[in-house]
Amino acid sequence: MKKSESAGIDYQSSIYLQLREVVRNKIEEGEYLPGTAIPSENALADMYGINRLTVRNAIDELVNEGLLKRVQGKGVYVLAPIERDLEVLGGFSQTMYDKNLQPKKKILQRDQRKAGSKYAEMFKINEEDDLYYIKRLDYADGEAIALQEIFIPYNLVPKMEGIDPTVFSMFEIYKFYGINPVRAWQTLDLVSLTPADARLLDIKKDQTVFLFSCITYDESENVIEYSRSYTRGDKCNFTVHFHK
Repeated sequence: MKKSESAGIDYQSSIYLQLREVVRNKIEEGEYLPGTAIPSENALADMYGINRLTVRNAIDELVNEGLLKRVQGKGVYVLAPIERDLEVLGGFSQTMYDKNLQPKKKILQRDQRKAGSKYAEMFKINEEDDLYYIKRLDYADGEAIALQEIFIPYNLVPKMEGIDPTVFSMFEIYKFYGINPVRAWQTLDLVSLTPADARLLDIKKDQTVFLFSCITYDESENVIEYSRSYTRGDKCNFTVHFHK
């Protein structure tokens, strides 16, 4: 192993963990750019004088973290995490387009249900009033990154069943009805999914995800939507701006 290439790898500790950090640093410092392939496992093994299995273990760690992605027959590529500004009120599709990613939505469930006490109080409606309930998977460039649940008062969009929510965003649908979302109140938590929902997001059942619970208001301060977004933390990051 060359001296110049061995810097940062201490053979007195775990070699693969040290190699993982060397590769991570090269990503963070811009030597390995998003969208480009890193050196092959064989090349890294030769470069650092270690065996290929050790290299694979290090790369697997970074793949699991969402920094790298294996593409069968092509190699291992650097990923750019999807960043969303939490201060900006915008839908999933527009956020993806702003990041030059191709969004896709898959509807898993779509029906009506009674508001019940919780949502009756939230939307200021009767417990027997109907809500639309939508459960969907959100994809970015073909990869599932979030599981969404959306609740909307039926009387707000009475012909919702005739609109395809995979074609139109919720913001576009609200516009059809002259509804103007102006602000939202969002909370963040870390939760684990049910085994079935974890499989939908292609994650391990014990892997935690971000849970964003969001209440959206119109210009008259009426609650028009409540949503829960279970988002993969290994695929997304978020920014918040603080003001005096």
